[in-house]
Amino acid sequence: MYSMFDLLFETPSYRPVYVISDTEMKELKKNHHQEELDEITTQRKRLEDSFKSQLKHLEEREKEVKNELKLLSGTKGKA
Repeated sequence: MYSMFDLLFETPSYRPVYVISDTEMKELKKNHHQEELDEITTQRKRLEDSFKSQLKHLEEREKEVKNELKLLSGTKGKA
């Protein structure tokens, strides 16, 4: 019969340890930060593009609605 303790004793209680030089560690950190910066830049560009697109859409729709209001206001006075 199995118990919770079987799992505890079956799994090793250690993890592999990797030793690298300070120079390699600095390079890893540098690469990690550069990748993060690249991702931030990419996300920012996508966000700005989406914002511009949405803003353009809203401005066009605003013009359409204003024109429709003008037409409706002009028609009411003549009828």
